[in-house]
Amino acid sequence: QVQLVESGGGLVQAGGSLRLSCAASGGTFSILGMGWFRQAPGKEREYIAGISWSRSTVFYGASVKGRFTISRDNGKNIVYLQMNSLRPEDTAVYYCAARHSAQYTDWGQGTQVSVSS
Repeated sequence: QVQLVESGGGLVQAGGSLRLSCAASGGTFSILGMGWFRQAPGKEREYIAGISWSRSTVFYGASVKGRFTISRDNGKNIVYLQMNSLRPEDTAVYYCAARHSAQYTDWGQGTQVSVSS
């Protein structure tokens, strides 16, 4: 099982930026892709960004497209989520996840992002 550790969350004003990082360790040889999810209070977990390992194909959810950018550090098992033009509705716990098939099965502990208006 892969261990995932997120960092970079915090409090920011609306319009500001944050960069989240996710470092993967243990069993990383079988990772096919990694992604970011978020969950706001009272809402379901939302898949917001993903990147495949083989072709670096990326996916963005409609709510973040054009504002967030997912990337990976080639040669290292680190994935980043650059978040620009943050809005109060982006406030949530952000989770990093890894997949070894079509489904994400490994999860980080989550990092809080709070955006003030």
